[in-house]
Amino acid sequence: MAKIKTKELRSMDVADLDKKIKELKMELMKENAQIATGTIPKSPGNVRNIKKTIARIHTILAEPKANKKEEK
Repeated sequence: MAKIKTKELRSMDVADLDKKIKELKMELMKENAQIATGTIPKSPGNVRNIKKTIARIHTILAEPKANKKEEK
């Protein structure tokens, strides 16, 4: 999976981001299962990219909440 740019993620709505997180977590589970069984993944750096993308999405989803707290 190619790295998804932050700009693309920001253009998505909340429902799409939630759906994307679920897809990425499923993909991460598959990659981790491959590693656990001892087979070499096609792209070893892919696990890191998936984790970073999930973190980016969580950050984008948390931004509106952080902005509300700053205004108070």
